[in-house]
Amino acid sequence: MSLQSLTARPRSSSRSQHHAVICADCNESTTVPFRPSPSRPVYCRSCFNARRNGQSAKPNTLVSEPIGADDRFDEPAPDGVEVFSGMALRAATRQALSLMNISQPTPIQTKAIPHLMEGRDLIGQARTGSGKTLAFAVPLTEQCDPSIRQVQALVLVPTRELAIQVAEVTKALCSSQRLRVSLLYGGRSAKPEYAELRNGAQIIIGTPGRTLDHLRQGTLDLRSVRFLVLDEADEMLDRGFARDVEAILSGTPSERQTALFSATVPEWVATTARKHLRNPVRVEIDTDLRTLPTVEHMVYTIQQNEKVKALQTLLDEQDGDPVIVFGRTKHGVKKLARQLDSLGYPVGALQGNLSQNARERVMTDFRSGATPILVATNVAARGLDIDGVAQVINFDLPDTDLLFTHRVGRTGRMGRSGEAVTFITPDEVRKWNEIERGLGRRFTVRRWNSSSGRALAD
Repeated sequence: MSLQSLTARPRSSSRSQHHAVICADCNESTTVPFRPSPSRPVYCRSCFNARRNGQSAKPNTLVSEPIGADDRFDEPAPDGVEVFSGMALRAATRQALSLMNISQPTPIQTKAIPHLMEGRDLIGQARTGSGKTLAFAVPLTEQCDPSIRQVQALVLVPTRELAIQVAEVTKALCSSQRLRVSLLYGGRSAKPEYAELRNGAQIIIGTPGRTLDHLRQGTLDLRSVRFLVLDEADEMLDRGFARDVEAILSGTPSERQTALFSATVPEWVATTARKHLRNPVRVEIDTDLRTLPTVEHMVYTIQQNEKVKALQTLLDEQDGDPVIVFGRTKHGVKKLARQLDSLGYPVGALQGNLSQNARERVMTDFRSGATPILVATNVAARGLDIDGVAQVINFDLPDTDLLFTHRVGRTGRMGRSGEAVTFITPDEVRKWNEIERGLGRRFTVRRWNSSSGRALAD
Protein backbone atom coordinates (compact mmCIF):
# COMPACT_ATOMS: atom_id res chain seq x y z
CA MET A 1 0.00 0.00 0.00
CA SER A 2 1.42 3.39 -0.98
CA LEU A 3 1.90 6.21 1.48
CA GLN A 4 -0.55 8.30 -0.52
CA SER A 5 -3.32 5.81 0.15
CA LEU A 6 -2.88 6.28 3.89
CA THR A 7 -3.62 10.00 3.98
CA ALA A 8 -6.99 11.55 4.69
CA ARG A 9 -9.25 11.95 1.67
CA PRO A 10 -11.46 14.99 0.93
CA ARG A 11 -15.07 14.63 2.03
CA SER A 12 -16.56 16.30 -1.01
CA SER A 13 -15.57 17.63 -4.40
CA SER A 14 -15.94 21.20 -3.16
CA ARG A 15 -12.99 20.60 -0.82
CA SER A 16 -10.99 18.42 -3.12
CA GLN A 17 -7.84 20.47 -2.58
CA HIS A 18 -7.89 20.27 1.24
CA HIS A 19 -6.98 17.42 3.59
CA ALA A 20 -7.88 16.92 7.23
CA VAL A 21 -4.88 16.69 9.59
CA ILE A 22 -3.94 17.05 13.25
CA CYS A 23 -1.48 19.82 14.12
CA ALA A 24 1.72 18.24 15.46
CA ASP A 25 2.08 20.99 18.08
CA CYS A 26 -1.36 21.90 19.44
CA ASN A 27 -3.07 18.62 18.45
CA GLU A 28 -6.07 20.49 17.06
CA SER A 29 -7.88 19.44 13.88
CA THR A 30 -7.29 21.57 10.80
CA THR A 31 -7.13 21.25 7.02
CA VAL A 32 -4.28 21.86 4.63
CA PRO A 33 -4.33 22.56 0.86
CA PHE A 34 -1.82 19.81 0.04
CA ARG A 35 -1.50 16.06 0.46
CA PRO A 36 0.45 15.51 3.73
CA SER A 37 3.24 12.95 3.93
CA PRO A 38 3.09 10.51 6.88
CA SER A 39 6.84 10.96 7.43
CA ARG A 40 6.56 14.75 7.92
CA PRO A 41 4.57 16.44 10.70
CA VAL A 42 2.14 19.16 9.68
CA TYR A 43 1.26 22.28 11.66
CA CYS A 44 -1.67 24.67 11.61
CA ARG A 45 -0.92 28.16 10.34
CA SER A 46 -0.82 29.66 13.84
CA CYS A 47 1.66 27.08 15.16
CA PHE A 48 3.71 27.30 11.98
CA ASN A 49 3.98 31.08 12.25
CA ALA A 50 4.76 30.83 15.96
CA ARG A 51 7.58 28.39 15.27
CA ARG A 52 8.94 30.53 12.48
CA ASN A 53 8.95 33.57 14.79
CA GLY A 54 10.29 31.66 17.79
CA GLN A 55 7.03 32.12 19.73
CA SER A 56 4.68 29.73 21.49
CA ALA A 57 1.91 28.04 19.56
CA LYS A 58 -1.49 29.77 19.23
CA PRO A 59 -4.96 28.58 18.24
CA ASN A 60 -4.83 27.10 14.79
CA THR A 61 -6.09 28.06 11.36
CA LEU A 62 -4.99 26.83 7.96
CA VAL A 63 -1.33 26.14 7.30
CA SER A 64 0.17 27.09 3.98
CA GLU A 65 3.03 24.61 3.80
CA PRO A 66 4.29 21.47 5.58
CA ILE A 67 7.11 21.52 8.05
CA GLY A 68 9.43 18.54 8.12
CA ALA A 69 11.59 17.08 10.85
CA ASP A 70 14.58 19.12 9.69
CA ASP A 71 12.65 22.34 10.43
CA ARG A 72 11.87 21.54 14.07
CA PHE A 73 13.22 23.73 16.83
CA ASP A 74 15.05 22.41 19.89
CA GLU A 75 12.50 23.44 22.49
CA PRO A 76 13.21 23.11 26.22
CA ALA A 77 10.65 21.66 28.57
CA PRO A 78 8.28 24.19 30.12
CA ASP A 79 10.30 24.32 33.35
CA GLY A 80 13.33 25.53 31.40
CA VAL A 81 15.32 22.28 31.68
CA GLU A 82 16.84 21.15 28.40
CA VAL A 83 15.40 17.76 27.45
CA PHE A 84 17.38 15.67 24.95
CA SER A 85 19.17 18.84 23.85
CA GLY A 86 20.39 18.84 20.26
CA MET A 87 17.77 16.39 18.99
CA ALA A 88 14.99 17.59 16.68
CA LEU A 89 11.98 16.43 18.67
CA ARG A 90 8.41 17.61 18.98
CA ALA A 91 7.55 19.79 21.94
CA ALA A 92 5.05 17.12 23.04
CA THR A 93 7.80 14.50 23.12
CA ARG A 94 10.04 16.72 25.21
CA GLN A 95 7.15 17.41 27.56
CA ALA A 96 6.48 13.68 27.95
CA LEU A 97 10.14 12.97 28.69
CA SER A 98 10.18 15.77 31.24
CA LEU A 99 7.12 14.31 32.98
CA MET A 100 9.00 10.99 33.10
CA ASN A 101 11.85 12.84 34.90
CA ILE A 102 14.17 12.20 31.95
CA SER A 103 16.26 15.04 30.54
CA GLN A 104 19.56 13.54 29.39
CA PRO A 105 19.77 10.65 26.91
CA THR A 106 21.83 7.59 27.73
CA PRO A 107 24.70 6.64 25.37
CA ILE A 108 22.58 4.16 23.39
CA GLN A 109 19.86 6.79 23.02
CA THR A 110 22.35 9.46 21.97
CA LYS A 111 23.76 7.25 19.23
CA ALA A 112 20.63 5.43 18.04
CA ILE A 113 17.90 8.09 17.99
CA PRO A 114 19.48 10.39 15.33
CA HIS A 115 20.00 7.44 12.93
CA LEU A 116 16.43 6.24 13.43
CA MET A 117 15.06 9.76 13.00
CA GLU A 118 16.86 9.85 9.64
CA GLY A 119 15.05 6.70 8.56
CA ARG A 120 18.04 4.34 8.79
CA ASP A 121 17.71 0.67 9.64
CA LEU A 122 19.69 -0.08 12.79
CA ILE A 123 21.17 -2.85 14.94
CA GLY A 124 21.52 -1.58 18.50
CA GLN A 125 23.53 -3.48 21.06
CA ALA A 126 23.90 -2.32 24.65
CA ARG A 127 23.87 -3.85 28.08
CA THR A 128 20.63 -4.40 29.92
CA GLY A 129 19.51 -1.33 31.81
CA SER A 130 21.10 1.01 29.28
CA GLY A 131 17.85 2.59 28.05
CA LYS A 132 17.23 0.67 24.83
CA THR A 133 13.45 1.02 25.08
CA LEU A 134 13.51 4.81 24.80
CA ALA A 135 16.15 4.52 22.09
CA PHE A 136 13.49 3.13 19.75
CA ALA A 137 10.32 4.46 21.40
CA VAL A 138 11.27 8.12 20.92
CA PRO A 139 11.83 7.96 17.12
CA LEU A 140 8.90 5.55 16.75
CA THR A 141 6.56 8.03 18.41
CA GLU A 142 8.00 10.94 16.45
CA GLN A 143 7.42 9.25 13.10
CA CYS A 144 3.81 8.15 13.67
CA ASP A 145 1.03 10.37 12.37
CA PRO A 146 -2.02 10.69 14.65
CA SER A 147 -4.21 11.67 11.71
CA ILE A 148 -3.77 8.23 10.11
CA ARG A 149 -5.92 5.57 11.75
CA GLN A 150 -3.84 2.60 10.68
CA VAL A 151 -1.02 0.58 12.23
CA GLN A 152 2.18 2.49 11.49
CA ALA A 153 4.61 0.94 14.01
CA LEU A 154 5.09 -2.57 15.36
CA VAL A 155 7.32 -3.65 18.25
CA LEU A 156 7.78 -7.38 18.81
CA VAL A 157 9.09 -8.64 22.17
CA PRO A 158 9.61 -12.18 23.49
CA THR A 159 7.67 -12.05 26.79
CA ARG A 160 4.39 -10.70 28.12
CA GLU A 161 6.11 -8.84 30.94
CA LEU A 162 8.43 -7.06 28.55
CA ALA A 163 5.50 -6.21 26.27
CA ILE A 164 3.69 -4.54 29.17
CA GLN A 165 6.82 -2.64 30.15
CA VAL A 166 7.53 -1.37 26.62
CA ALA A 167 3.88 -0.37 26.18
CA GLU A 168 3.93 1.66 29.40
CA VAL A 169 6.96 3.63 28.20
CA THR A 170 5.48 4.15 24.73
CA LYS A 171 2.08 5.25 26.06
CA ALA A 172 3.77 7.76 28.36
CA LEU A 173 5.67 9.21 25.40
CA CYS A 174 2.68 9.67 23.13
CA SER A 175 -0.06 10.35 25.69
CA SER A 176 -0.56 13.94 24.50
CA GLN A 177 -0.08 13.23 20.79
CA ARG A 178 -3.35 11.41 20.04
CA LEU A 179 -1.55 8.21 19.18
CA ARG A 180 -3.24 4.96 20.14
CA VAL A 181 -1.10 2.12 21.50
CA SER A 182 -2.43 -1.44 21.52
CA LEU A 183 -0.86 -4.20 23.58
CA LEU A 184 -1.15 -7.76 22.21
CA TYR A 185 -0.13 -10.78 24.27
CA GLY A 186 -1.48 -14.19 25.18
CA GLY A 187 -2.80 -15.56 28.44
CA ARG A 188 -5.83 -13.26 28.54
CA SER A 189 -9.00 -12.57 26.58
CA ALA A 190 -8.42 -11.10 23.14
CA LYS A 191 -11.71 -9.15 23.14
CA PRO A 192 -10.20 -5.86 24.40
CA GLU A 193 -7.53 -6.18 21.74
CA TYR A 194 -10.15 -6.58 19.01
CA ALA A 195 -11.79 -3.34 20.12
CA GLU A 196 -8.49 -1.43 20.23
CA LEU A 197 -7.56 -2.61 16.74
CA ARG A 198 -10.98 -1.65 15.37
CA ASN A 199 -10.61 1.82 16.90
CA GLY A 200 -7.51 2.52 14.84
CA ALA A 201 -4.43 1.74 16.93
CA GLN A 202 -1.34 3.26 15.31
CA ILE A 203 1.31 1.54 17.46
CA ILE A 204 1.32 -2.18 18.27
CA ILE A 205 3.41 -3.73 21.04
CA GLY A 206 3.08 -7.50 20.97
CA THR A 207 4.46 -10.96 21.53
CA PRO A 208 4.87 -13.09 18.38
CA GLY A 209 2.19 -15.68 19.14
CA ARG A 210 -0.72 -13.32 19.82
CA THR A 211 0.35 -10.89 17.09
CA LEU A 212 0.39 -13.71 14.54
CA ASP A 213 -3.03 -14.88 15.75
CA HIS A 214 -4.51 -11.46 14.99
CA LEU A 215 -2.77 -11.33 11.64
CA ARG A 216 -4.18 -14.70 10.59
CA GLN A 217 -7.67 -13.83 11.83
CA GLY A 218 -7.66 -10.64 9.80
CA THR A 219 -8.09 -8.42 12.87
CA LEU A 220 -4.62 -6.92 12.40
CA ASP A 221 -3.50 -5.25 9.20
CA LEU A 222 0.24 -4.57 8.97
CA ARG A 223 0.36 -3.34 5.38
CA SER A 224 0.80 0.26 6.55
CA VAL A 225 3.67 -0.43 8.96
CA ARG A 226 6.56 1.96 8.41
CA PHE A 227 8.59 1.32 11.59
CA LEU A 228 9.30 -2.16 12.95
CA VAL A 229 11.33 -3.08 16.04
CA LEU A 230 12.54 -6.47 17.24
CA ASP A 231 13.38 -6.02 20.92
CA GLU A 232 15.65 -8.66 22.48
CA ALA A 233 16.49 -9.58 18.91
CA ASP A 234 18.66 -12.57 19.75
CA GLU A 235 15.67 -14.35 21.28
CA MET A 236 13.19 -13.03 18.70
CA LEU A 237 15.24 -14.60 15.91
CA ASP A 238 16.04 -17.78 17.84
CA ARG A 239 14.51 -21.09 16.90
CA GLY A 240 11.60 -20.76 19.33
CA PHE A 241 10.26 -17.57 17.75
CA ALA A 242 11.89 -17.46 14.32
CA ARG A 243 9.02 -19.01 12.36
CA ASP A 244 6.37 -16.75 13.91
CA VAL A 245 8.55 -13.66 13.47
CA GLU A 246 9.18 -14.51 9.83
CA ALA A 247 5.43 -14.91 9.24
CA ILE A 248 4.73 -11.54 10.84
CA LEU A 249 7.46 -9.78 8.88
CA SER A 250 6.01 -11.16 5.65
CA GLY A 251 2.83 -9.20 6.41
CA THR A 252 4.65 -5.85 6.54
CA PRO A 253 5.86 -3.69 3.62
CA SER A 254 9.35 -4.45 2.37
CA GLU A 255 10.19 -0.72 2.37
CA ARG A 256 9.61 -0.39 6.12
CA GLN A 257 12.27 0.87 8.52
CA THR A 258 13.54 -1.89 10.82
CA ALA A 259 15.50 -1.78 14.07
CA LEU A 260 16.91 -4.63 16.15
CA PHE A 261 17.88 -4.11 19.79
CA SER A 262 19.48 -6.54 22.20
CA ALA A 263 22.13 -6.88 24.88
CA THR A 264 23.79 -9.58 22.80
CA VAL A 265 24.01 -9.88 19.03
CA PRO A 266 25.63 -13.23 18.15
CA GLU A 267 26.93 -13.63 14.63
CA TRP A 268 23.99 -15.86 13.68
CA VAL A 269 21.64 -13.03 14.62
CA ALA A 270 23.61 -10.57 12.50
CA THR A 271 23.48 -13.01 9.59
CA THR A 272 19.72 -13.46 9.93
CA ALA A 273 19.22 -9.71 10.35
CA ARG A 274 20.81 -9.05 6.97
CA LYS A 275 17.75 -10.65 5.35
CA HIS A 276 15.43 -8.12 6.96
CA LEU A 277 17.43 -4.90 7.24
CA ARG A 278 18.63 -2.59 4.49
CA ASN A 279 22.17 -1.30 4.90
CA PRO A 280 21.78 -1.02 8.68
CA VAL A 281 23.96 1.16 10.85
CA ARG A 282 25.31 -0.72 13.87
CA VAL A 283 25.41 1.02 17.25
CA GLU A 284 27.30 -0.65 20.07
CA ILE A 285 27.60 0.62 23.64
CA ASP A 286 29.70 -1.21 26.28
CA THR A 287 29.32 -4.53 24.51
CA ASP A 288 32.36 -6.27 26.00
CA LEU A 289 30.55 -8.86 28.08
CA ARG A 290 33.80 -10.02 29.65
CA THR A 291 33.63 -7.08 32.01
CA LEU A 292 30.57 -6.07 33.99
CA PRO A 293 32.02 -3.28 36.16
CA THR A 294 28.90 -2.62 38.24
CA VAL A 295 28.35 -6.28 39.14
CA GLU A 296 30.38 -8.22 41.68
CA HIS A 297 30.48 -11.93 40.87
CA MET A 298 30.64 -14.67 43.50
CA VAL A 299 30.83 -18.20 42.13
CA TYR A 300 30.67 -21.23 44.41
CA THR A 301 30.93 -24.96 43.97
CA ILE A 302 28.35 -26.62 46.19
CA GLN A 303 26.64 -29.95 46.78
CA GLN A 304 23.06 -30.21 45.56
CA ASN A 305 21.69 -30.93 49.04
CA GLU A 306 23.35 -27.79 50.45
CA LYS A 307 21.84 -25.30 48.02
CA VAL A 308 18.61 -24.41 49.85
CA LYS A 309 20.45 -23.79 53.14
CA ALA A 310 23.04 -21.68 51.31
CA LEU A 311 20.24 -19.72 49.62
CA GLN A 312 18.72 -18.98 53.04
CA THR A 313 22.06 -17.58 54.19
CA LEU A 314 22.27 -15.28 51.20
CA LEU A 315 18.69 -14.07 51.59
CA ASP A 316 19.18 -13.37 55.29
CA GLU A 317 22.17 -11.19 54.45
CA GLN A 318 20.08 -9.01 52.08
CA ASP A 319 17.86 -7.65 54.85
CA GLY A 320 14.79 -7.21 52.65
CA ASP A 321 16.48 -5.84 49.52
CA PRO A 322 15.04 -7.11 46.20
CA VAL A 323 16.55 -10.40 45.04
CA ILE A 324 15.88 -12.53 41.96
CA VAL A 325 16.59 -16.27 42.28
CA PHE A 326 16.80 -18.08 38.96
CA GLY A 327 15.82 -21.71 38.56
CA ARG A 328 15.97 -23.89 35.46
CA THR A 329 12.49 -25.38 35.20
CA LYS A 330 8.90 -24.35 35.94
CA HIS A 331 8.48 -27.24 38.36
CA GLY A 332 11.75 -26.45 40.11
CA VAL A 333 10.79 -22.78 40.52
CA LYS A 334 7.40 -23.67 42.01
CA LYS A 335 8.99 -26.17 44.40
CA LEU A 336 11.70 -23.77 45.55
CA ALA A 337 9.19 -20.95 46.07
CA ARG A 338 7.02 -23.25 48.21
CA GLN A 339 10.06 -24.21 50.28
CA LEU A 340 11.01 -20.60 50.92
CA ASP A 341 7.43 -19.66 51.69
CA SER A 342 7.19 -22.46 54.27
CA LEU A 343 10.36 -21.09 55.87
CA GLY A 344 8.77 -17.67 56.25
CA TYR A 345 10.37 -15.78 53.35
CA PRO A 346 8.23 -13.25 51.42
CA VAL A 347 8.52 -14.83 47.99
CA GLY A 348 6.79 -14.80 44.63
CA ALA A 349 7.22 -17.29 41.78
CA LEU A 350 7.29 -16.34 38.10
CA GLN A 351 7.10 -19.09 35.49
CA GLY A 352 5.38 -19.76 32.21
CA ASN A 353 2.46 -21.85 33.48
CA LEU A 354 0.95 -18.97 35.45
CA SER A 355 -2.11 -17.17 34.10
CA GLN A 356 -1.48 -13.65 32.90
CA ASN A 357 -3.32 -12.15 35.88
CA ALA A 358 -1.20 -14.21 38.26
CA ARG A 359 2.01 -13.17 36.50
CA GLU A 360 1.05 -9.51 36.73
CA ARG A 361 0.24 -9.87 40.43
CA VAL A 362 3.63 -11.47 41.08
CA MET A 363 5.47 -8.66 39.29
CA THR A 364 3.38 -5.97 41.01
CA ASP A 365 4.15 -7.44 44.43
CA PHE A 366 7.84 -7.70 43.62
CA ARG A 367 8.12 -4.14 42.31
CA SER A 368 6.21 -2.75 45.30
CA GLY A 369 8.38 -4.63 47.81
CA ALA A 370 5.51 -6.72 49.16
CA THR A 371 7.44 -9.85 48.12
CA PRO A 372 11.08 -8.76 47.70
CA ILE A 373 12.20 -12.26 46.70
CA LEU A 374 11.34 -13.40 43.18
CA VAL A 375 12.03 -17.01 42.18
CA ALA A 376 11.84 -17.23 38.40
CA THR A 377 12.65 -19.14 35.27
CA ASN A 378 14.41 -17.38 32.41
CA VAL A 379 11.15 -15.56 31.63
CA ALA A 380 12.42 -12.87 34.04
CA ALA A 381 15.85 -12.69 32.42
CA ARG A 382 14.72 -10.79 29.35
CA GLY A 383 14.53 -7.02 29.33
CA LEU A 384 12.57 -6.47 32.54
CA ASP A 385 13.41 -3.11 34.05
CA ILE A 386 13.17 -3.57 37.82
CA ASP A 387 14.77 -0.87 39.91
CA GLY A 388 17.05 -1.65 42.82
CA VAL A 389 17.60 -5.41 42.43
CA ALA A 390 20.46 -5.88 44.87
CA GLN A 391 21.34 -9.45 44.00
CA VAL A 392 20.79 -12.08 41.35
CA ILE A 393 21.27 -15.69 42.43
CA ASN A 394 21.76 -18.44 39.86
CA PHE A 395 20.35 -21.21 42.05
CA ASP A 396 20.41 -23.40 38.94
CA LEU A 397 23.06 -22.82 36.32
CA PRO A 398 21.76 -21.37 33.02
CA ASP A 399 22.23 -23.39 29.86
CA THR A 400 24.20 -20.78 27.88
CA ASP A 401 26.50 -17.80 28.30
CA LEU A 402 23.83 -15.58 26.72
CA LEU A 403 21.29 -16.54 29.37
CA PHE A 404 23.94 -15.94 32.04
CA THR A 405 24.43 -12.43 30.65
CA HIS A 406 20.71 -11.69 30.60
CA ARG A 407 20.16 -13.05 34.10
CA VAL A 408 23.04 -11.08 35.59
CA GLY A 409 21.77 -8.00 33.76
CA ARG A 410 18.80 -7.77 36.15
CA THR A 411 21.15 -6.24 38.74
CA GLY A 412 23.76 -3.50 38.44
CA ARG A 413 21.50 -1.57 36.06
CA MET A 414 22.08 2.00 34.86
CA GLY A 415 25.43 2.23 36.63
CA ARG A 416 24.20 0.98 40.00
CA SER A 417 26.17 -1.68 41.86
CA GLY A 418 24.88 -5.22 42.21
CA GLU A 419 25.88 -8.77 43.07
CA ALA A 420 25.58 -11.99 41.12
CA VAL A 421 25.93 -15.32 42.95
CA THR A 422 26.23 -18.54 40.98
CA PHE A 423 26.02 -22.07 42.39
CA ILE A 424 27.81 -24.89 40.55
CA THR A 425 27.16 -28.50 41.53
CA PRO A 426 29.78 -31.18 40.69
CA ASP A 427 27.85 -32.35 37.63
CA GLU A 428 27.66 -28.78 36.26
CA VAL A 429 31.39 -28.06 36.11
CA ARG A 430 31.63 -28.86 32.39
CA LYS A 431 28.66 -26.61 31.60
CA TRP A 432 30.22 -23.79 33.65
CA ASN A 433 33.45 -24.11 31.69
CA GLU A 434 31.45 -23.73 28.47
CA ILE A 435 29.77 -20.59 29.84
CA GLU A 436 33.16 -19.09 30.72
CA ARG A 437 34.48 -19.85 27.22
CA GLY A 438 31.43 -18.21 25.69
CA LEU A 439 31.92 -15.09 27.81
CA GLY A 440 35.65 -15.04 27.18
CA ARG A 441 36.21 -14.61 30.88
CA ARG A 442 37.43 -16.65 33.83
CA PHE A 443 35.79 -16.21 37.24
CA THR A 444 37.24 -16.98 40.63
CA VAL A 445 35.48 -20.14 41.82
CA ARG A 446 35.41 -20.98 45.53
CA ARG A 447 33.91 -23.82 47.53
CA TRP A 448 30.85 -23.01 49.64
CA ASN A 449 31.73 -23.30 53.31
CA SER A 450 28.81 -25.38 54.52
CA SER A 451 30.18 -25.81 58.04
CA SER A 452 30.10 -22.07 58.76
CA GLY A 453 26.82 -21.60 56.95
CA ARG A 454 28.07 -18.37 55.40
CA ALA A 455 29.00 -17.26 51.89
CA LEU A 456 32.72 -17.51 52.55
CA ALA A 457 35.51 -19.25 50.70
CA ASP A 458 37.90 -21.58 52.42
